[in-house]
Parts: sequence; structure tokens; C-alpha cells
Amino acid sequence: MKVVTTTLVILFTAISVSAQKDTLLQKNDSSASRIYLLQKVNRAGESLPEIELKEVNVYGRQGVSPRKSQWRQYERLVYNLKRVYPYSKIVRQKLNEVNDSLMALPDDRSRKQFLKQFEKDVFNEYEDDISDMTITQGRLLIKLIDRETMNTSYDLIKQYRGGLSAAFWQGIARIFGTNLKEEYDPWGQDILIELILEDIEKGLL
Repeated sequence: MKVVTTTLVILFTAISVSAQKDTLLQKNDSSASRIYLLQKVNRAGESLPEIELKEVNVYGRQGVSPRKSQWRQYERLVYNLKRVYPYSKIVRQKLNEVNDSLMALPDDRSRKQFLKQFEKDVFNEYEDDISDMTITQGRLLIKLIDRETMNTSYDLIKQYRGGLSAAFWQGIARIFGTNLKEEYDPWGQDILIELILEDIEKGLL
């Protein structure tokens, strides 16, 4: 458990200062839009643009389950998401803050000094909170970080700490059944999580 929580602390800190990478900033910009390449298909003599869509699983919102065990699992998922969701939002907020601050600094030396202090402040502020998370909550946080930043946790650590560090922490995470490369899939296996988050954002949960 100690290794997993330490991994999450380093992950959270690394994400918070990884905005120094221009390519990462572009991907993490909340105002950025995704670009889809349309292909032309000839149908009945007319050329039409088309895009291949992923298979979508449709689920109804959770009601009272006929099985108490399923209802308890749902309630537990809601509890865990309400616990970790704010931290995924903080990650995106910190990326924006760092970006704005770096653009205002005059040279690389001052930027490095700022990032060093920023990392220290983030570590001191959030170490206890992240360390108190369970393994399940850590897994959910990894998913939600990808949801908020459009980058996997592995990619974020690699951008800031380098490939060797990312591989090391991925190895540690795998030992405890966690995958830093895991992506968020709101239209597939994570549809229930997405529905719960929508209700949390609306204040219904």
C-alpha cells in the first residue's frame, strides 16, 4: 500500500509541473478541440463525408437494484468517485496555472526555479490526501486524470520525469494491479462512471 500511495503522490506532483512541455500543453488545453479526419465515400453516385464511429454501449441510469450486492457496489463507486473526482479537476487547474506562470517568466533559469518551488508546494499540500487513498480510488484517479487532461498518467510522468522513471513507476503500479497507461473510455467500459460524474456535476449525487 505504501508503494502505491507513493506512486500516486509522485504522479500527482509530476502532472502538476509537466506543463512546461509545449506539446503537452496543447493537448491539455481545455479549449482545444479534437480533429477528426473524414473520408469520402461514394454512395449512389454521390460523394459523402463519413467517419467511423466506435461501438457505443447504452446503459440506463442506476436505479434501485434487485440485488443488494449490486446496489452496494454502485454506492461504493459513487463514494469513491466523489472522493477522487475533485483531485482530477485540480490536476487540470494546476496545469493551467503553471502554463500562465511560465509564460510570464523571462528565462529558463527563472522557470526552473519556479517549477522546483511549485513541485515542493504541491507535494506538501497534497501528499497526505493522496496517501490516504485506497488502491481502488487510485485506479479511478488514474482514469479521471486521462479524462481531464487527455493524457494517460504514464505519458504525463514520461514527459516530466523521463522514460525510465515512467517505466519504473509503471512496473510498481502493475505489481499492485494498477496500470498508469489506462485510458478513460466514456462510451465503453467507463460509461457508468461517466453517468455518475454527470450526476455529480449536476449536484444530483
